[in-house]
Amino acid sequence: MTITPLIAGNWKMNGLRSSLDEVAELAGLLTTGEAPRALVVICPPATILHTVASAGATSGILAGGQDCHTAVSGAHTGDLSASMLADAGAQYVIVGHSERRAAHGETDEVVRAKAEAAIGAGLKPIICVGETESERDAGNAEAVVASQITGSIPDAAGQHEVIVAYEPIWAIGTGRTPSCEEIGQMHNAIRRQLVERFGEKGASTRILYGGSMKPMNAREILDIENVNGGLVGGASLLAKDFYTIISAV
Repeated sequence: MTITPLIAGNWKMNGLRSSLDEVAELAGLLTTGEAPRALVVICPPATILHTVASAGATSGILAGGQDCHTAVSGAHTGDLSASMLADAGAQYVIVGHSERRAAHGETDEVVRAKAEAAIGAGLKPIICVGETESERDAGNAEAVVASQITGSIPDAAGQHEVIVAYEPIWAIGTGRTPSCEEIGQMHNAIRRQLVERFGEKGASTRILYGGSMKPMNAREILDIENVNGGLVGGASLLAKDFYTIISAV
């Protein structure tokens, strides 16, 4: 089964209107160089989401949100619903990122509800899972991630497209990266669980790696079995770095 890889850039709380120059540069690289062999998604802050979606349309750059509320609308000051993101041009949305789980206390139940809201609005949720350093050191990494997958992925994933992003929390922004063997073991375990639960749909679900993916290690990581792309942080802010990762597919 051939799965077209997906490379998603999570800008986090970075990016002003001046950052759109990087999007324009990336668009130029994607349209003048060899055609990318991956889907390309940028998840900018909501303030420039619509502009990124519009600017990227002609070059194949897709847009995504970084989070959404569980509700369709209502008295939730400062929050954004999935339908608002879709209305702004998003096709994807990240839910359950480790920074949201840690800083905002998001549980698997909340993440599942957000994924359901995303699907309801026609978005494809990128559902994040991953273990802490202490959980890995205790030998519980696979059990922790398996529990998160069970709790965070809605049953609707059997009929709708969802993406799973494995992000070892201890590798995010630290410069540390698990060995290829460790990444492979986790991605294989995730695949087995998805197939067991969703059958053929689980076999075709993209599993992204998200933990300090950079231009210098992207090719090696993307070559690992069951790594179907990447969720890229800091390296996605610079067009040349992000394009190098995209080209590594």
